Amino acid sequence: MEADLAVIGAGPVGTTLAVLAAKAGLRTVLVDVRAENAAPAPDTRSFAIVRGSWRLLGAAGVHSDLEGLTEPLRGLEAVDGGTHWFGAPWAAFTSDDLPEGNREALGELVPAGALQVALDRQAGATEGLIWKQGARFSGYEAQPSGALVHLEGGESFRCALIAACDGIHSAVRQAAGIETEGRSYGKSVFAADVKLSRPHGGIARQLFTPEGPFATLPLPDNRANLAWYMKTGAAETLAKLSREEIEAELNARFAEFAGPMTLDGPPLSYPLVLKIARDMAGPRVALLGDAARRMNPLAGQGLNLGFKDVAALYDVILEAREVGLDPGSETVLARYREWRRFDSASTALFMDAVDRTFSNDNLLLKPLRTLALTAANRIAPIRQALARQASADQDHLPSLMR
Repeated sequence: MEADLAVIGAGPVGTTLAVLAAKAGLRTVLVDVRAENAAPAPDTRSFAIVRGSWRLLGAAGVHSDLEGLTEPLRGLEAVDGGTHWFGAPWAAFTSDDLPEGNREALGELVPAGALQVALDRQAGATEGLIWKQGARFSGYEAQPSGALVHLEGGESFRCALIAACDGIHSAVRQAAGIETEGRSYGKSVFAADVKLSRPHGGIARQLFTPEGPFATLPLPDNRANLAWYMKTGAAETLAKLSREEIEAELNARFAEFAGPMTLDGPPLSYPLVLKIARDMAGPRVALLGDAARRMNPLAGQGLNLGFKDVAALYDVILEAREVGLDPGSETVLARYREWRRFDSASTALFMDAVDRTFSNDNLLLKPLRTLALTAANRIAPIRQALARQASADQDHLPSLMR
């Protein structure tokens, strides 16, 4: 079997890339460890999908399958919950801070499970996409004319380019010899869907506490997806408690901030780490999504960065095809590397710096936090810049995100 593109990993990033590439006429293989017709793994996360990423998903054909399951993101609010003598500083901005004529929602809040189901449906219906379910990557050989991909069980096939979309522990990244750097935060995130007693108005709200943020992301029917950053072990312990015990803990700590809330589904917990690949590409390989970087999910930018990777690689591959270049050549991969490297690393490190600054009660950092939030709240150009950044409706976006 010969392919133009082998996508290893079938999460939201990998499946989106595979669907778009096949729709563009590229011979595409999607390697998916999930067995055919396997029940989806429980996932109570929700993703804040910014405008550009939402357009990309529209090009992949999933909007209709998500109708009624998403909530428009109208604005964001941040409060410093540390100890203050004169009240907690806060900042807020909404889509009204965007230029006139461009004031639709900043993005859409999408349940993780619903997004994966919609993408899987497109993968199954897209002509020219070979979807290998229950298959696992075991290695590859980079050759002058292409790459030879090996799967567990002895199957192999050739392709021009491998897209590594196989997550934080990427086997493709390791096979390509690309090293990583980063750190553990010593924290985990407790996540759950809840029903709110106060109208959320489409506003994502974040309370910074000394141990870490507590955030609520708006969902339909006045529900929210919450994320509570806790010390390692605490989130895992909380997730195992009874419904009544969890609700009592949440309301004791955060009812004043978010209003009384009740659980609306099973909770989960996951560790918080920072890991950045030292290169975005290797021999016949491009890294995307968590294979390229796992960052602090503080502002919900992780998946959006992954979708930017998808859109950039898509443009690079199609540009190469137009001029007759090998899509897996170093010339083409250098273009992808140049486009994505700075944005990838700088965003991850900025989110890390925000976490270090706000997730503590350091007396020396309090004036800085107060100044930052006050300026963001009171100075219109700063609010407008933040709203534009939050919507990711920026110049120089890849074609499918404009």
